[in-house]
Amino acid sequence: MSSTAHTSQNTSPRMRVPVAPPGRRPLLSNFALKIIMAVTGLVFAGFVLVHMIGNLKVYQGPEHFNAYAVWLRTLLEPLFPYEGVLWALRIVLIVCLVGHVGGAAMLVARARRARGPFRRKRLPMRSFLARTMPVTGVVLLLFVIFHLLDLTTGTRPAASASFEHGTVDTSHAYENLIASFQRPEVALFYILAMVLLGMHLAHGLWTAAHDLGATGKRLRAIAVAVAGILAIAIMLGNISIPVAVLLGVVQ
Repeated sequence: MSSTAHTSQNTSPRMRVPVAPPGRRPLLSNFALKIIMAVTGLVFAGFVLVHMIGNLKVYQGPEHFNAYAVWLRTLLEPLFPYEGVLWALRIVLIVCLVGHVGGAAMLVARARRARGPFRRKRLPMRSFLARTMPVTGVVLLLFVIFHLLDLTTGTRPAASASFEHGTVDTSHAYENLIASFQRPEVALFYILAMVLLGMHLAHGLWTAAHDLGATGKRLRAIAVAVAGILAIAIMLGNISIPVAVLLGVVQ
């Protein structure tokens, strides 16, 4: 009886578990995506720093600020056509934006797929800035769109009612900026966006340095310090402009 049962157990067919075929390897690895985000993030950081320095010319009055706006459009002319350098810079920034946003979206999607249903709502090892990076990134993207409609294309209702487009020889950038920031809701939105930009830069610059090889203890400390200083400087420099307009210091 026991021998028969033993024989039947051995001769019974084994249950086979289907094995899913190996998935296609992604075109870009996580490491490559992080490098793309690091490089494009550094490009954006350099741009917002130079942009902030240029915007501070508003304190020199309309003549200097508008002359700076005309200079940007005629830079390297006649070697390049009118606004040629400006459009080249815009194309570079658009490419960087696509790479940065696309890389972030792909990394987030892959992380969620890897975690599956097992995820923790709070990860104590992650800093507040790290946890808020997706949120600040989305808000900043919306701000950039509004900012372009307000002060570049002059599209209503984002732009003020008095917005004027410049010509080849003249610019109304100063007057447009003042008219925009005289609207309290726009000034407050700009200030909020700059606070979020400072948060995004502080963590993003450090992460970029780490992903590009600054992994030593001393290099990490330098990266954290530089990231914090640049983030605070850019944030405060930009915030000072709408505050000055609201207080009547710049008018």
